[in-house]
Order: sequence, then C-alpha cells, then structure tokens
Amino acid sequence: MSREHTNSVGLTAYPRAVLVRLAEKRAVWPLLALALILVVDGFISPEFFSIRIVEGHLFGSLVDVVYRSMPTAVVALGMAVVIGTKGIDLSVGAVIAICGAMITWRLHMGDPPLIVLGAALAAALLCGLWNGLLVALLDIQPIVATLILMVSGRGIAQMINLLYGGTDPSFSSDFFAAISTGHLAMLPSRLFVGAGIFALLWLLMRRTAFGLFVEAVGGNAAAADLAGIDAKMIKLAAYLVSGLCAGLAGVVITADTHTSDPVSAGLYIELDAILAVVIGGGSLAGGRVYLGLTLLGALIIQSLTTSILMSGVPPEYNLVVKALVVLIVLLLQSHKFRARIRRSARPAGKHLP
Repeated sequence: MSREHTNSVGLTAYPRAVLVRLAEKRAVWPLLALALILVVDGFISPEFFSIRIVEGHLFGSLVDVVYRSMPTAVVALGMAVVIGTKGIDLSVGAVIAICGAMITWRLHMGDPPLIVLGAALAAALLCGLWNGLLVALLDIQPIVATLILMVSGRGIAQMINLLYGGTDPSFSSDFFAAISTGHLAMLPSRLFVGAGIFALLWLLMRRTAFGLFVEAVGGNAAAADLAGIDAKMIKLAAYLVSGLCAGLAGVVITADTHTSDPVSAGLYIELDAILAVVIGGGSLAGGRVYLGLTLLGALIIQSLTTSILMSGVPPEYNLVVKALVVLIVLLLQSHKFRARIRRSARPAGKHLP
C-alpha cells in the first residue's frame, strides 16, 4: 500500500473517529435535541429568536422559555439528588401546593413576608423529612413512601386553606412578586433565583463530600455502609434537599399566580422533573448526579412545550407529541440503541471498529 493511500485512509478515518467520540459524550445528544427543537421553533415562528428591550426589560420567546422552565428546573435539581441515591420523589407537586397554601394562610394572618417565606420553606423541609424518614429509617420503597404524600399533600393544602376560611385564596405581596415576576438588570428575577439555587447545590455536590456520598450510596448502599458512610443519613439528607427545592419552586409558582391552588399548582411537575433528570443522562438506577445536564433537560421539556403550543397542534395531541419526542431523545441517548443502529447500517461483510 502506498504512503499516499495510507495517508488518505488516515485522514478519512480521523473525522469519523472524532464523531464517534463526540457521540459517546453524555451532553451531545441533549444539546443536539435542544438545538433541533429551537430550529423547528424558528421555522414555526420567524420571530422566535428575536429579543427586544421593552421598558428596560428583555422580552422574547427565548427569554420566555428560560423563564417558564425555572420552576421545573429547580424541582429537577432536587430530584436529581434523590435519584442519585437510587430513590424517587413523587410528592414534589404536592409539596408545591402545601407551600402555596402556607404562603396564602400566613399572609392572610398578617405575618411579615420574610416570616411567611420561612414558614413555607419550613413546611417543605418537613415534607422532605417525612419522605426521608419513611425511606431511610423505615426502609419503605421510595416510590411507595413518596406516593403517600403525593396523594395526601393536596388534601393537606386544602385543609390549610380552611384555616382562614378558604373563601379568598388570592393575595397581594410586593415581596413575593419581586421574587417571581420582578426584573433585575433587565432579566426576570426568577432567573437569578434559579441560578443561585443551582450554584449552591453545585457547590454542595461538587465541593463537599456530600456529592461523593450520594453517588456512593446510589451505586451500592451496602458497600457505602462498609466504607463508613451512613447511607440512611445520606438518603434522609437527599429527601430534605428535594423537599427544599420543591418548596422554592412552590414559592415562585405561588408568587406568579398570587393564589393558593391546591388542585392544580405543580400538577404533574414530578413527571417533568424526572424526565429532565433522565434526558440529562441520569439513571433511575442511581449512582450519578448531573446537575448541569438536568437543567438542559428542563430546557428541552419547556422548549418542546413551547413548540407544540406555537405549532397549533390540537390540545388533545399535545401530550402524545411531547411523549414521542422525549422517547426519541431517550433512544438517541441509549448506547444499546445506537449500537444496534450502527450494526443494521453496517455493509455486508464489513466490520466497524
């Protein structure tokens, strides 16, 4: 074989090898999915990528996607920690409803806003503590343990509403409005809230031993115990984190709607949060936590929802279309699925490396 031919084969194989390595990167497929969805949005609405300044604030569809994805992203961050321990939390939507009821109740009672905020987050931590005790100390399966609060939580929120009569669940508060619907430096204030939550959780997971312990417990709880890690306390702490994240999302959602709505506040957000974690590369088998990719998964879900709304698809088909697109993204992330596709595309008699 001549040197020129060898060089040409090497030059041809090199880009292919680079593409293969890129395809194995965990972030590639979610990024491609998000880019494709945004391109489709651009075709559906030519002004989708247009960002303008109105009264000193940034407005546009892209800003709106990030704005609306923030509550789901915050819940998904807490969910990622729980899933990292090989658990699950189905109660986050109910926790949001309880926080909304707590905010409305205490504001009706005339408490200062900071006291109201503290009460709402304390209620969320109490919910996380309840889930953690059932899972970690009583060894109840996570899906069953959190299902208890998922079923009863909205009833608890309705009972809280009855404490002030429940006839007027709406409220007005400049403090809570500033947290959720206000603006800071031209951007929605809730984006800074979400960024702050992500930064604090990232520091906790990546700059302390807690993140290592979470992944160790999720990978093999028995081995973690033998290594001196208190698996029960780590699981309990993970559910506390999930409850607090759900509470913070509940504050944002309640401040946005200015009302306590135990029936529909945070409805099905637990499913979107789990999807965001899985789309971001997380495994329900536990062992790894990907906070940045979880945010990417939340953006994909919101971008997809925006696409469906802008396309004019009848409401009856929205959830079906959403499920199909999510399924395609998950299949593209599957190593086995991609390997099978490569084998089926392989020319007869040839073997790909």
